[in-house]
Amino acid sequence: MKKREISQYHLLQSGIDNKTLDSLKKNRNITMHTLDKLCRIIGCTANDVVEFTE
Repeated sequence: MKKREISQYHLLQSGIDNKTLDSLKKNRNITMHTLDKLCRIIGCTANDVVEFTE
């Protein structure tokens, strides 16, 4: 978000709700639908933001 200068306000205006933003800040789970929506807004792919670990 910093690289693309996208603010939390922009996310709210784009349809991401406060509850989701709070979950992201607290490193909680989000749905794949929400991840897809975030990636479309930010202009990235899920591979850019997701890391699978064992």
